[in-house]
Amino acid sequence: MAYRRILLKLSGEAFAGPDKVGINGETVRSIAMEVKKAWDTGVQIGIVIGAGNLVRGATAQGQGIDRTDGDYMGMLGTVMNSMAMQAALTNLGAPAVVQSSITMNQVCEPFVKRKAVRHMEKGRIVLFGGGTGNPFFTTDTAAALKALEIGAEALFKATNVDGVYTADPKKDPSAVKFDSISCAEALEKGLKVMDSTAFSMCRDHRLPIIVFDIRGEDNIKNAALGKKVGTFVGE
Repeated sequence: MAYRRILLKLSGEAFAGPDKVGINGETVRSIAMEVKKAWDTGVQIGIVIGAGNLVRGATAQGQGIDRTDGDYMGMLGTVMNSMAMQAALTNLGAPAVVQSSITMNQVCEPFVKRKAVRHMEKGRIVLFGGGTGNPFFTTDTAAALKALEIGAEALFKATNVDGVYTADPKKDPSAVKFDSISCAEALEKGLKVMDSTAFSMCRDHRLPIIVFDIRGEDNIKNAALGKKVGTFVGE
């Protein structure tokens, strides 16, 4: 085990699976199985999930909804995704707890750092919903913030590409993948590792980021074991 404790950032869009929108139960279960494989190694896991499969604040704004309200709607969406993942993990035998930055005691615990850490020390997976609890911040930033708060040793970003490239590989077939890159190089080249606030937090606190494809079998487990997966961003 290369890491004692990690924060895993999952894409909300991935939860939609072939449906493109909403929560696809089979897709969530398959992702939960990959998370459990990593948990079985003994690594302590915290998870932040986006809500792009349900609602985005910026998109809602284009539909006549105030940006602040749209962002809060997105935060509620992250709790819904977290509850879906909690159910999938629990059904697989991996105990999981949802904590939220927005108080909603009927469905989940409020975020309390010491309690979250204690859960992980006891072998529970903690899902952090509600973003940062504030509008205008992405779930990338929420992931970086929670990773630093709980003392994670790395931030795993599971996305829809298999690492960091010189350009968007879906748009530029000549794009080249980096096996590893320093934060300074990533900034100099203007690479979209995470949003600028999240990336700056990781850089300033020397928190390594590992970017890999969420669809790859055993990617989460292999990254937790220190095997070469995706792109390593850090010093």
